[in-house]
Amino acid sequence: MGPVKEGFLKKSFYSLDFKQLEKELSPTAASILFNRHYKKRIQDQNYEDVSKESLAYIQENFCFNLPIIDTVIESEDRTVKFLIKLSDGSKIESVLIPFQNKYSLCLSSQVGCAMNCSFCFTGTQGLKRNLKTEEIVGQLLCAHAWLSENRPGDERILNLVFMGQGEPLHNFDAVKSACDIFLSKHGTSIGQQKITISTSGYLPGLKRWSEEIPGVNLALSLHSPFSQKRDELIPINKKYPLEEVLEVIDEIPLSRKQFVTYEYLLIKDFNDSEEDARKTGELLKGKTAYINLIPFNPFPGSEYERPELKITERFKEVLDEYKIPTLIRVVKGDDVLAACGQLNSEPS
Repeated sequence: MGPVKEGFLKKSFYSLDFKQLEKELSPTAASILFNRHYKKRIQDQNYEDVSKESLAYIQENFCFNLPIIDTVIESEDRTVKFLIKLSDGSKIESVLIPFQNKYSLCLSSQVGCAMNCSFCFTGTQGLKRNLKTEEIVGQLLCAHAWLSENRPGDERILNLVFMGQGEPLHNFDAVKSACDIFLSKHGTSIGQQKITISTSGYLPGLKRWSEEIPGVNLALSLHSPFSQKRDELIPINKKYPLEEVLEVIDEIPLSRKQFVTYEYLLIKDFNDSEEDARKTGELLKGKTAYINLIPFNPFPGSEYERPELKITERFKEVLDEYKIPTLIRVVKGDDVLAACGQLNSEPS
């Protein structure tokens, strides 16, 4: 532990994974801090069991600032959308999604997004900047704190999904670092199978996946097996074609019970025909695949529409013929623009 330099800017405690913190402090002090701030979710810095030397170093070198919940909107189905204010005044949205007396937390990875997907409200913002590790981690801590205060005894966030604002693999390093913190047995100790990172097919990030983010779940925004349709929905398909993306995904090592989830957004009279379903089945048959069918969620200014339920169910029936496990996702939070594709942190 060296002296503090003049003009030194304190680093965020929430930016450090356990190994990094061990290098800054002793293993014992690192364990105490992770246990206190992540496992017990106590945010004050009253460390009675830390040595005086470590305590002085912590006070001089670390800050513990977290993002601030600016606005909370609760849906009729108990979905909760947070508008979260960051230190520079930027805002992002994250969403608590209830299921079976537990929650999934939908995390954002960027302020806005550069992918410009036509079905996504976030894409209309453009990309403002990447989130820092501490801003991603802070979303979980903010959500836990809100639940503790507003729904005491109902605080179990078991799943984390990087499906909020931004392309997670476009902010690879911060997302990876946040996952290292989430997975740490010294802290939140979230299981690998409980974290899912969704991508539109950002190939540079996918090529780093196998070596750097092993174990957590991958979800690909597929949305169409036809290049022309996918080009319209996901413009980076022109730069990183689906065929190349699937080749890289097929090389990712999977554990015995692990699947790659292929997300398919169903849009009325665009990609919801039986031909679309059969082409998708042919594309994915034989893969260790799982398909999530997502009826389109309208947002202001969108020209797309949600298909009728019978069309969605027929699409699933066709995929079932190809022996691919397929689930129709239940829409939650759409009444407060908190459903898939509806997040946008700019004033409307």
